[in-house]
Amino acid sequence: MVYLHRDSPIVRSEGFNSQARVEVRAGGRAILATLGVVDGPLLAPDEGGLSEAAWTRLETTDAQPLTFVHPRPVESLSLVRAKIHGRPLTAGHFAAIVGDVAAGRFSDIELAAFLAGCAGGRMSDREVVDLTIAMIAVGERLAWPRTPVMDKHSVGGLPGNRTSLIIVPIVTAAGLLMPKTSSRAITSPAGTADTMEMLAPVELDIAAMRRVVEREGGCLVWGGRAHLSPADDALIRVERPLDLDSPAQLVASVLSKKAAAGATHVLIDVPVGPTAKIRSMEAAERLTALLREVGHAVDLEVLPVLTQGAQPIGRGIGPALEARDVLAVLDGAPAAPADLRERALLLAGYLLELGGAASGGSGQALARTILDDGRARGKFEAICEAQGGRRNPPVAPFTRSVTADYEGRVTGIDNRRLARLAKLAGAPQDPAAGLELQVRLGDAVVRGQPLYAVHAESLGQLEYALAYAATASDVIAVRDAV
Repeated sequence: MVYLHRDSPIVRSEGFNSQARVEVRAGGRAILATLGVVDGPLLAPDEGGLSEAAWTRLETTDAQPLTFVHPRPVESLSLVRAKIHGRPLTAGHFAAIVGDVAAGRFSDIELAAFLAGCAGGRMSDREVVDLTIAMIAVGERLAWPRTPVMDKHSVGGLPGNRTSLIIVPIVTAAGLLMPKTSSRAITSPAGTADTMEMLAPVELDIAAMRRVVEREGGCLVWGGRAHLSPADDALIRVERPLDLDSPAQLVASVLSKKAAAGATHVLIDVPVGPTAKIRSMEAAERLTALLREVGHAVDLEVLPVLTQGAQPIGRGIGPALEARDVLAVLDGAPAAPADLRERALLLAGYLLELGGAASGGSGQALARTILDDGRARGKFEAICEAQGGRRNPPVAPFTRSVTADYEGRVTGIDNRRLARLAKLAGAPQDPAAGLELQVRLGDAVVRGQPLYAVHAESLGQLEYALAYAATASDVIAVRDAV
């Protein structure tokens, strides 16, 4: 962002308005930015203001003159308009669009238009392949000294499904490479990177990431810091406030980043359930077929695994709460969430077989042994230390339980509304915020029994979340025993 006063001679002479795209030059550097036109004393008419990101990229000083000019037209915007009107796009079209996105030539409004044009089933399989290839082409692509290189991703939509933090130490303890780059939350209360950040630094650049992988065989880092898929990073930034995550964009996003990170074999966890992101077996089968097709086109061996998506995994929903669940499983604590443990073992077993560390049918048993004998916990601690040192997850100062209104049995848990409730409590921006589930599907409950606890870092956030909970009593449905 850059800012000019409404009475600036530049604004008046050039006809610039708020949200206009402008090219700003300082010294020998130039950036494309979105303009904010301001009133009042913040800026004088002959001054310009820069956001922190703009300041950093221009490497300027207070005294250096700024030059504002109209940028050249972004010709690929015509292709976005064509897509909105239903025209198919070619590989060359996607290359032009993605190149402009990665170069920062699209405004947020224009990015939103592109995302909307690709959503709602408007992309053919061929278009998804071409979009993925274009996204890979504009970023770096890592190479590792040996193969196979394993990776794993969940398509999301299931709160608390933080298996990666357990799978990576199991798989690397078995001798396979697994340089795991993860995302922050897009539409959820926590992403894998948000949860791992509660336990160790995740904002590692490529050089630091390489050092960790060379030392420990794997890592758990935020992919955005590595800039492996700059176009996808820009699109995700706009997807987050739009709460938009279409299957086509999801496949292109996930597989472009896996290919860029140097993976050769990728397991994709596809939770299926009535309130998950993927709600039916028909939709799951379409998605898995698309994942395999696009994976083949970019030289990735992709193994989609359909899993339970009827209710959250583990008890915690939110970065710190999910981190505590992960530690409990790695420690073998008696009270550790059994569903998180078993799901991680199932997926780790598939990866061990996919990578040749275990024969067909024996992967889950090997994964269980590595977890139970402490090797996974030891490897996790070593990865944390290599990434900058182990941390303890924070604890929220404010908690309140939501209880059952009457006796009965838990017959339904709404993943989407639970996720919304956790976000209203402050997650993931407030890392200690979220929910802690205290019942599962099928549990018998009595009137007044806690169903879940809301955790918040401020009293205002707590009350805000509880106000929503009061209007959404069927987030956890209890059928009257009578």
